[in-house]
Amino acid sequence: MQFFWVYIDDLIGKGIEISIILELLFYVSASLIPLALPLSILLSSIMTIGNMAENNELNAFKSAGMSLFKILRPLTVVILIITAFTFYFANYVIPVANLKWHSLIFDIQNTKISAILTPGVYSKGIEGYAIKVDKGKDSFFEGIIIHDHSQSNELKTIRAEKGNLYKSVNGKYLFFELKNGYIMEELEIDNPVFEQTGKLRTFAKSSRPCRRSTFRKATYKMDLTGFNLRRSDEKTFADKHEMLNVFQISDAVDSINYRGEQIMKSFLNSTKKENAFFLKKPLHNVPQNTSGIKTKKAPKIPIVFSKLSPQEKQQAISLSQTKIRRKKTELQNQGEFFKGMNKDIDRYWIEFHRKFALTYAILVLFFIGAPLGAIVKKGGFGAPVVIAAILFMVYFVLISIGENLAKTDVVSPFVGMWFAGLILTPIALFLSYSASYDIDLKERFSFWKRLNINFKK
Repeated sequence: MQFFWVYIDDLIGKGIEISIILELLFYVSASLIPLALPLSILLSSIMTIGNMAENNELNAFKSAGMSLFKILRPLTVVILIITAFTFYFANYVIPVANLKWHSLIFDIQNTKISAILTPGVYSKGIEGYAIKVDKGKDSFFEGIIIHDHSQSNELKTIRAEKGNLYKSVNGKYLFFELKNGYIMEELEIDNPVFEQTGKLRTFAKSSRPCRRSTFRKATYKMDLTGFNLRRSDEKTFADKHEMLNVFQISDAVDSINYRGEQIMKSFLNSTKKENAFFLKKPLHNVPQNTSGIKTKKAPKIPIVFSKLSPQEKQQAISLSQTKIRRKKTELQNQGEFFKGMNKDIDRYWIEFHRKFALTYAILVLFFIGAPLGAIVKKGGFGAPVVIAAILFMVYFVLISIGENLAKTDVVSPFVGMWFAGLILTPIALFLSYSASYDIDLKERFSFWKRLNINFKK
């Protein structure tokens, strides 16, 4: 539903085939697996073990000398297989699905150029034009009005009874094949001039040329340079964070770090060359005049600032201030560049750890759900659904908090993406320990409650 709300204008009522929409949703649904799979594992484990405990099957196993971990051993093997499949799916299938649906949505926007026109309202999707149609679909429209203000000193208004919409092969131009209409042109338009009092200055009646021409059939060309559509090419999106597997992410990070090192080395070398202090030759052997002081030839000894005249001191200070301001600006720009590069690297590491954290989360949620089912001793779709929903809400909040903290550079990508697993692991250990030794959690919590009351007394 969130995806539909974002792209509703491109998908609904624009003549797009149902098969294309279904294909798009098929690719988008792959991104829901990381959210649905942990919930399904949690719910199924609570229901399965809870049903066994409710029917006293766990008691029968335990009376035969089997521990809870031995009882869960076959299920643990199944969960490990599911975990391995999940990592493979997250590492290889989801990146390809993300690449497919991103390229497909742009392909829809690109091929369905008529989607920019909505009957009954003016569309300003193309820069320099305002277009209105009364009705129509696909590429055929009726009651067409085109206001062309792409030229600052000209205004054109085109009206036509009907027309067809086409796009050039290279995607740079849009063609309207119009029938039965006219063109109004106003040339040499003057901007309004206001007096100091704020009153509009009036001039004599303007003599700027205007003309009107009619046509039975005409083709009007519009420039699509300002329109935000791109040609469908999967390579355009292939280097995005969510479209790479862990091996490609590692290579991409290495490439970014290498490029950053080269840029920093080049910046340092250029900075050293601008300052005589870093040159290999002594200052008094530099043949060029870098002080800004008018001299006939380079001095043989270093220039002493205290021995300069007041005018020469002022010139030297001004020159130094100019260099410092320029260097400060360069350092700020360089800092912003590396700051953006580090954020880009963090996005890659977030996607890198997301795949492993998802795999680990399934394993942790199983060891939360299975012991919890043995403790509550309830199966079916009653209490397990409620418990699983609450626990999944906690899990979803934890992963959302961790991801947001990582994206805002509050914590490292590793801590942010493993935040939910780090919090839930002690809970899983506690529940597994309690279920294996048949510890009644009600009595344990009541003990702490009585201890707290006695401590207060």
